[in-house]
Amino acid sequence: MLVIGSRGSQLALWQAHFIQDKLRARGFETRIEIIKTTGDKISDVPLAQVGSKGLFTKEIEEALLDKSIDLAVHSLKDLPTELPEGLTIAAVPIRADARDAVVGRKLQELPPGSVVGTSSLRRIAQLKRIRPDLKFEPIRGNLDTRLRKLDEGQYQAIVLAAAGLTRLGWSERIADIFPPTVVCPAPGQGALGIETMHDGAGFEACVALDHPWTRFAVTAERAMLAELGGGCQIPIGAHADIEEHKLKLLGVIAATDGSEIVRGTAEGDLTRPQAIGRELAKALLQKGGARILEKAVGFD
Repeated sequence: MLVIGSRGSQLALWQAHFIQDKLRARGFETRIEIIKTTGDKISDVPLAQVGSKGLFTKEIEEALLDKSIDLAVHSLKDLPTELPEGLTIAAVPIRADARDAVVGRKLQELPPGSVVGTSSLRRIAQLKRIRPDLKFEPIRGNLDTRLRKLDEGQYQAIVLAAAGLTRLGWSERIADIFPPTVVCPAPGQGALGIETMHDGAGFEACVALDHPWTRFAVTAERAMLAELGGGCQIPIGAHADIEEHKLKLLGVIAATDGSEIVRGTAEGDLTRPQAIGRELAKALLQKGGARILEKAVGFD
């Protein structure tokens, strides 16, 4: 029997059960092991202030390495671009909607001074360019907790990943969805990453769940992020589209206060996603991204 490692949130368990069903259809018996991560334990501090990569993955990866679980199901945007030695992303299933969504009221309909809930510096930096007159306040907790805080009136709107809302059956609550050219998503947003050891039963069972087109797209996005050395402390967005064997990557680096934003694109053959990601990262740095990163974290 294969053991699937997962966080205990409603969304994380939906994702784990989704992969469990896929594996069951292929004849594998599985069970889910819930693992509490550092990010789950620190629920009252904005993620950007914690300042650590792997907040939602470290303990799960340790369980993979000590072989107490065979595979882990992550939201790919939570998975650092550098994996511990011995681990790999065995599969990236077909991606759901990668875009960001607003729940409550459309951004343009909110009165000046309205409070919008999001703990993502990436979202705040880009949204401030659209509505600098709004107040952006941190919000943590599971999706149902965030929706409850909205319904209680603590916020006039909240911004979330469209994929999570859809997966948990709350798509009817979406007031608006931002095109990537307006609010560029996080690298890997909307995609799942199935992490395993480089070989063994977990890898062999999961590799067939990989969706090549999604893999190409998120590889380019993560390559750009890796080249920039970014984490949740820096507002970096990336989104790749594939059309007729061409991969087009959009990238964004923004100042945390929204005062400055650098955008760029790169494209090429979809079989060269890492090269496209690195190429765009270097172009963004030259366009002014290096100055923004330097101010944010002393980037060198």
